[in-house]
Amino acid sequence: MMKQKMIRGLLSLSVVGLALTGCGTAPAQDQGAASTGAAAPTTSPKGEPTQLVISTWGFSDDFFKKEVYAPFEKEHNVKIVLEIGNNSERLNKVKQGSSKVDLIYLSDYYAQQGIEAGLFEKIDRSRVSNLKDIYDIAKAPLGEDYGPAYTIGRLGIAYNPKATGKEIKSWSDLWSPELSKKLTLPSITSTTGPMVLDAASVVAGNAAFNEDQAFAKVKELNKGVVKYYGQTSEFVNMFAQGEIAAGPIMEMYVKDLKAAVPETKFISPTEGSYAVMNTVNVIKGSKNKQLAEDFINWHLSKEVQEKSAKAKVDSPVNTTLQLSAEEAQGITYGADVVNKLRKLDMKFVNQNLKAWIDRWNKEVAQ
Repeated sequence: MMKQKMIRGLLSLSVVGLALTGCGTAPAQDQGAASTGAAAPTTSPKGEPTQLVISTWGFSDDFFKKEVYAPFEKEHNVKIVLEIGNNSERLNKVKQGSSKVDLIYLSDYYAQQGIEAGLFEKIDRSRVSNLKDIYDIAKAPLGEDYGPAYTIGRLGIAYNPKATGKEIKSWSDLWSPELSKKLTLPSITSTTGPMVLDAASVVAGNAAFNEDQAFAKVKELNKGVVKYYGQTSEFVNMFAQGEIAAGPIMEMYVKDLKAAVPETKFISPTEGSYAVMNTVNVIKGSKNKQLAEDFINWHLSKEVQEKSAKAKVDSPVNTTLQLSAEEAQGITYGADVVNKLRKLDMKFVNQNLKAWIDRWNKEVAQ
């Protein structure tokens, strides 16, 4: 039995501001900085713009170009160049030295791999003054030397109440007979696969992760699972066509489900939803480290976070913005929600994932 805990438990905002700087609050922004909290420009306003290469996914491209990149380019005399791809592709390019990236956006799982490979610079938190305004869980998800999470989503359960014939309230409800042959689960190789494995351990009655009991519990569902999905689009398509009625999914995709099935419900299970965090880090050896840190600070600002949230692009981590109920619908928002999220130890996940995949292929995905 594994003895290491997989879950850090519930988080509290009562320790806001203590996690990262070692002294409680970040330094005041430099004189002359923008009112958004961005640090003073590190490049000259005259002459050729400095090129800042950002590795990212490429979703909501028009929004980011207009609301995030363009204002920063103007203020800092910068030309932002994008390298687009999924987590794995982009991380491998950095590992192979085949990219000239300064700044990289990755899910926390892949960012942990980058840390273990020694690919990231240590963040100078004195340059990122907006850290003081974000949730504690987002400040140092992978350690104080590395970048923050700029958004937090959550993994919960979406279902069609007309098709399930019952109300779903907890992770344990996935084992209900009514959901047999109507259920989908994420594959172990997906971002949320290890979270569902942990949920199975919780349903089995464990406070700390128990691998044997988690796999045994997942195996109980095998005959009732229509498909173990690898891409969220698979979930959406099966749900829209009535092939499935329920399954774990990230909240940000529920709007797509409701577009197809208006009666769709999304719930945070009584045992807790799981935090899904996207991080941003500076690549080791970047000649634009300070500029990259300025950009991180800009992305954490109230201005950017508020626009992203209202556009339903990203759930905010900045605690100073206020959203109406309508604006907050469909995103992960508010201390009462964020405080209850469960968070996996990504270092522990990375250490064990290969063995879990092998075991999953032998015992579950048959």
